[in-house]
Amino acid sequence: MRSWLINIVRWIDRLNAWIGSTVVTAAVLLFILVIFSNVVLRYVFNTSFVFLAELEWHLFAFVFLAGAGFTLLHDRHVRVDIFYSQMRRRRQAWVNLIGVACLLLPCCYLVLSTTIPWVVDAYKVGETSLDPGGIPARFVIKAALPLGYLLMLLQGISLGIKSAFVLAGSPLKTEA
Repeated sequence: MRSWLINIVRWIDRLNAWIGSTVVTAAVLLFILVIFSNVVLRYVFNTSFVFLAELEWHLFAFVFLAGAGFTLLHDRHVRVDIFYSQMRRRRQAWVNLIGVACLLLPCCYLVLSTTIPWVVDAYKVGETSLDPGGIPARFVIKAALPLGYLLMLLQGISLGIKSAFVLAGSPLKTEA
């Protein structure tokens, strides 16, 4: 059972590490290029394109959502560190386990169960931008929402398993 759980944790951690270090990094670079292009077009050529403006916020949303699991993996999510950092490892494990079980997993389930049908509907109707010249496939950015929450859900499962092992007195030695 322990080796099976270790394999699950390693798989989840590696997945989020790869997405954060490869996919999100590439999206950030693209985001910077799009912003730079918009600035040059606006201030040098006195023009702009709706597509590029929308692409900016689509990329920003994707980076934020796809990076959520990576952020949780590296313990960089928002919390009241003034208390947490002063706790012993066992108490931190309790906070993490209760937080995952009572907050993270139910919230991720709620978002996933409501956004997946929303994305499917957007795909079925071929939803596009309301602005002329905007992004033609609105379902793509909508799909980033369940993707991001799925990655965060998986990382929450990994964190929960790691916390349970700390509480059981045998912390897992995993690398992402």
